[in-house]
Amino acid sequence: MDVFLQTTAALNDETRVKLLRFLDAHGPLCVCDMQNAFGMIQSRLSRHLKILKEAGFLRVERRGTWAYYAIRTPIDSFRWAALEEIRHLSIEMPSWDSCATTTKGCAL
Repeated sequence: MDVFLQTTAALNDETRVKLLRFLDAHGPLCVCDMQNAFGMIQSRLSRHLKILKEAGFLRVERRGTWAYYAIRTPIDSFRWAALEEIRHLSIEMPSWDSCATTTKGCAL
């Protein structure tokens, strides 16, 4: 029951649903890529990412001082079904340019 509640609570926020869709389409992404695309301060973005990670949707990979987020694989059937539903939503997604190509990279 706890897994179900944590998962549905994580999806009960428009920004987190958009982040999942964005990562599904473009991931793995550095935090700075998402920060630039969503125009969001790092602390707010980190909070959303933490909730999605704790709910079992995301994995994080450290590359030096950089943190890259992606959809967790393998992922259980419940979360997979939720991602499939999110893929069918009509969501306007932000565009983005990788900060790794426009600056010296992403530093946390």
